[in-house]
This record gives sequence, C-alpha cells and structure tokens, in this order.
Amino acid sequence: MIEEKDLNLERAVLIGIITKDQNEEKSKEYLDELEFLTFTAGGDVIKRFTQKMDMPNPKTFIGSGKMEDVRQFIEDNDIGTAIFDDELSAAQERNISKILNVKVLDRTNLILDIFAQRAQTSYARTQVELAQCEYLLPRLRGMWTHLERQKGGIGMRGPGETEIETDRRIVRDKIALLKSRIKTIDKQMAVQRGNRGKMVRVALVGYTNVGKSTLMNVISKSEVFAENKLFATLDTTVRKVVIQNLPFLLSDTVGFIRKLPTQLVDSFKSTLDEVREADLLLHIVDISHPNFEEHIESVEKILGEIKSGDKPTIMVFNKIDAYQAEPFDDTDLVAQRTEAHYSLDEWKKTWMNKVGNNALFISALNKQNLEDFKKRVYNEVREIHVTRFPYNHFLYPDYNYEDM
Repeated sequence: MIEEKDLNLERAVLIGIITKDQNEEKSKEYLDELEFLTFTAGGDVIKRFTQKMDMPNPKTFIGSGKMEDVRQFIEDNDIGTAIFDDELSAAQERNISKILNVKVLDRTNLILDIFAQRAQTSYARTQVELAQCEYLLPRLRGMWTHLERQKGGIGMRGPGETEIETDRRIVRDKIALLKSRIKTIDKQMAVQRGNRGKMVRVALVGYTNVGKSTLMNVISKSEVFAENKLFATLDTTVRKVVIQNLPFLLSDTVGFIRKLPTQLVDSFKSTLDEVREADLLLHIVDISHPNFEEHIESVEKILGEIKSGDKPTIMVFNKIDAYQAEPFDDTDLVAQRTEAHYSLDEWKKTWMNKVGNNALFISALNKQNLEDFKKRVYNEVREIHVTRFPYNHFLYPDYNYEDM
C-alpha cells in the first residue's frame, strides 16, 4: 500500500547494464544505490531494467529491443523519468529522449540534482550551479526543447530552469562568472583557515550517509543537520572541540560516493581543502552496510585524487548497533560461509586486525564505545600538538578515563 506522502513522488524506472567489468551482483549493488539516490531526490522507483552487454550502445546505451521494452513499460505505467546508472553522452541523451519521450537523467545528473536540493548557503549553491553548468554545456543542443515538455521535478533544479541558459555563449559567460565568484570566496575561506592559527585540524571523511554528522554532533555537542538520506551535509562545518583540556578543530565534510561526478570534485575544491589541510583524518565507515568494503575503496580512491591519501588516518567503523550478520544454516552441506555471515568479532580478526590501533568500532547514535574513540583521538591530537608545540607537552598529560 502506497503511503499518502508517496503519492507526490516522481515515478521513475532505472536502467543499468551487466558487462565483463560489472557483473550481475555489482550491477545490482549500483542500482540499489541509484534507487536510494532517486528516493533522496524525490522519486519513486517502479521498475529496474538491466541488460547484458559487452559495452554500452554508443547511440542508445542499451540495445533497441530492451529500449522498446522500457518504452512500452513507461507508456503503460505513466512513468515520467528514466534514470541511467552511468553517465550518458550528449548524443545518447538526445536519442533516448526521442524514443522514450520522457525526462532522461543519468547518475551524474541525479547527484547534481540532489546537491542542488541540499545546498543551503550561497557558496554551496554557487558550487552546485557551476557543476551543473559544466555538465549541461555540451548537452545544450536539442536538450531544451525536450525540457520544455518536462517542467520541474528531479533534475530540473538550478540552471536548467532558465531559458537564457539555452545560449552556449551565455552559459560559458556564466561559468566564467561562477568560477570568479568561487575564486573570491576561496580566498576568503583560505584567510579564515589561516586565522584559526596553528590548532590541530581533524576532518571527518567517508562515504555519504555513514553517520559523520551524527558523530560530529555527539563529539562537538553542536547541532549539525543529520538525516538518513544521501548528501545530507554539503557545507563544511568546523567546530572547536575540547577533550581533556586539549582543543582542536573538527570539520564535517561532504560525503563521497562511487562514480562521484568530476564536476563536483572540481567545483567543491574549497570544501575538499578542509581535508587537504587536515592534520588527522577520521575515516568513518558504515559497517552495517553490506558493501562497506567497496565504500572504503571509493573513499580512499578520492582521497588519493585530492592528494590526501597519505595523511594519518583512524578508521572508525560506525553503526555497530545496526550491524547484523546474515544467518548461516550449519545443516546445509552445500552452503558456504562467507564474510556476509561474519560476526563483528570475526570481522575484527580479518584484514581489520592489520589496521591495528587505527581501527575503532562505535555507534555514534547510541554513543557506544565513545570513550575509546575520545581516548584514541586525544592521543593522536596530543602527539601532533606536542610535535608542533614541544614546550606545551606538560599541559596535556596522557589520557585518563577518570578525568573525563
């Protein structure tokens, strides 16, 4: 039964492919995430379509037979949006739009749209608008006539709403203007970061929706917006935190995601500067998510791209309260036990054991093991601080639980 609040959601179908580089299981994981992205943007996924292919069709992404199946389903079920799991070329988007006669989005466009919804400050809105303009520029030809039939909703926010954006020259001028505006704000933010002095900087990093903002609220006793949706936080929040009389700066940064659009990495440069300039990274992982190992790889890949992969890092496995191992039937002689059946204690004996003291297991929501977390962070920050200010080492003794 559909809840009343769901009646206004945009009805959408998802389309993905299965290739030698992306098997059926991987494709399902990506489409699961795409469905969560669609829900976050305000859509309701009615059906998924997948096709096995050696490579995407250069004209229509999927084959003509499967495209006809999609078209027929859209026509029969009053679907308004078709969302593809990979970035479409301008030509593919035009061709598919003509066939399906509905709004056509790809993963990049969907993520950009969510960012447009989430942007609260003038700076975040400017960053998102720049990313949208750079994404839309090569897709202007033939796109706006299609958009005239599809006003509003997912993918229609931001620069796509104004008719003036149909002119390439004006869009290029706008991109130049936005870049100039961001450059000015970047200088102001650099000055702000410089004015913070030599305080140790700690940055929360991780995949989107892993609980960074919740942890920030608990540790800094502040009210940072936190919600069980993707990209709840766009603007970097910096708070002064004090543990055992030792002050340091803690920043909550935008969450990462697989296939993060290049436009966003570029336009959110200043936000990512908080990560680049941090002395210590707290890599937050949602251990209750079935694909958390892939999330770790994605975050580490992006950290490497922004030249922050070699920073001191503590791996913090969050949401241990929500972790549930899949049940395993010992009487089934055919079934094989996999990592999905591991308990938390068993996980700790795997590769996580090699992480050593750099791995922590907590629940920010239920405040489980937060004392261990504070102790570890204190010791790391103290070591950095004493190195920076050797004459202050006597002010910050070794961590003592009783002093908390």
